[in-house]
Amino acid sequence: MPPRSPASPISRIFAVSDTETLQTLCGPHHRNLERLEQRLEDYQLRAESQGGGVMLFGLAEGVSIAEFALGAYLQKVTSGTAPGELEFDGAINGALSRLMQSAGPIKGLKVKVQAQTAGQTAYLSALQNEEAGLVFGVGPAGTGKTFLAVAIGAAELATGRRDRLIVARPAVEAGEKLGFLPGDLEDKVDPYMLPIWDSLRELFGQEQLDRRRLRGEIEVAPLAFMRGRTLKNAFVIIDEAQNATIPQMKMVLTRLGRNSRMVVTGDPSQVDLPSKQPSGLRHALNILKGVDGVRQMYLSRSDVVRHDLVSRIVDAYDKAEKQSPPDEQANDR
Repeated sequence: MPPRSPASPISRIFAVSDTETLQTLCGPHHRNLERLEQRLEDYQLRAESQGGGVMLFGLAEGVSIAEFALGAYLQKVTSGTAPGELEFDGAINGALSRLMQSAGPIKGLKVKVQAQTAGQTAYLSALQNEEAGLVFGVGPAGTGKTFLAVAIGAAELATGRRDRLIVARPAVEAGEKLGFLPGDLEDKVDPYMLPIWDSLRELFGQEQLDRRRLRGEIEVAPLAFMRGRTLKNAFVIIDEAQNATIPQMKMVLTRLGRNSRMVVTGDPSQVDLPSKQPSGLRHALNILKGVDGVRQMYLSRSDVVRHDLVSRIVDAYDKAEKQSPPDEQANDR
């Protein structure tokens, strides 16, 4: 596991010996630096050419990855490799692979859980950073954003770091009508919680899960059940947060009590709220940018770890959305 870093950005300069070397590092029209920023966006990285080298701003792990990538690229070029964008991208890939290899599995669980992609590695690093009191995990289906959050919460519970693991989801109807389902409210919303229970069963085993559930250490509930509570010494996960309204999101974000942490996961492209009702997830991401102690981690289709076909399905839907008129997109959802 890479060393934990402060939530606040840092700055370091990657020094070079002469102007010609600096130009090689930056690439034509600074395209290498732009590419470096794009690939390390999860780490809030910014790279700028300065007199004696490249100034790097961002979260500590991102700055370290950038330094390694720049060093590897410079070593390639000085050893005779022709400079180019493909070579530079390869240096970034090498730096990210090095980070992934250094990240060990999550401890305290029945099964081994480990990052499978560079994006997941960055996400896990944020989840394991105690100074990040609120982490947003945003991305398409299959990227592991919920499962990894549940795994970290389960590990913190198993190791005694937190007293409770609480997972909440908005009970929003995605085409189905809850009113026609049998039973009381708890029976009606329970199907929405099955993916969470499945994950917990895999991580703890059925026997331990049942024990912890009976002791009240694990709670999986609709988002509305969070109102009026103060959640102390807990690891809290808000799943499918794209279906929370703005008032609901404000309500749940302000539930955090002493020694608690929260992870908010969702996919802004899959909003099931009634037409014209804005998503609380999108709103929160916009207004909480740059707030100390908040990390916003973005996973992409390259982080999909389900069947290979899932990534291609996500691509197809993304292309269709870009080609469809806005009103048609709203009806599709």
